[in-house]
Amino acid sequence: MSMGLIKGITIQLYQKTQSSTDGFGTPIYTETPIDVANVLIRPVSEEDAAETLNLTGKKIVYELCIPKGDSNEWTNRKVGFFGEYFRTVGIPIELIENMVPLDWNKKVKVERFE
Repeated sequence: MSMGLIKGITIQLYQKTQSSTDGFGTPIYTETPIDVANVLIRPVSEEDAAETLNLTGKKIVYELCIPKGDSNEWTNRKVGFFGEYFRTVGIPIELIENMVPLDWNKKVKVERFE
């Protein structure tokens, strides 16, 4: 059910794929960008940013709202939008899809990644 008034943007989500292992048997991953359309991006409040910084040591700057039906892995992933890179923090919060009236049922917070 789309209201037609709210529309997200396309962002790049970097999926990890194990490409090899090092001399100690530790996996080595490559990151491949995929486009995810209709993602809402909202700045977090100063209170949310300060609370997360105190709990995790990570400075949250945005919260992403992920569209319904998305099956990508969002935990500890690099994302790109606004010409910058970010890393997701924590486990995404997912709501019951048919109980949410708009197009987005998952949220994940991101920190700036350099």
